[in-house]
Amino acid sequence: MEKENLREIYLTTEYKEFYSNADINVKKKIEYLVRIIRQERAISTKVAKKLVNTDFYELRILLNNQYRVIFFTMDNEDINQCKNILFISGFLKKSTKDYKKQIQKSIKILDKWEQELKKDKDLY
Repeated sequence: MEKENLREIYLTTEYKEFYSNADINVKKKIEYLVRIIRQERAISTKVAKKLVNTDFYELRILLNNQYRVIFFTMDNEDINQCKNILFISGFLKKSTKDYKKQIQKSIKILDKWEQELKKDKDLY
């Protein structure tokens, strides 16, 4: 029996592009981790970790390489209490230096997403 979803996950265009270009093993791992995020009340830091001094979390995809998905909890800072998550972008982690650039990129994507959302709400 399938567990109930506790969280909804929304996707930006940039994340969809990352996912569509990922190889099959990365996709399978992401799908597995998404099920955990959606269905488990308490999320382990092995799955998702808060990025220090930011509003973002990272989804930790460990295969031969380390991939990351930057995401934002939309309705609560604590992932364990949130109900809505936005996957912003993904990348192959090569070093810890990658984070600064990816966080800046994620801020821009989130701003753009929020502007589009506001624009859509103006429609009847």
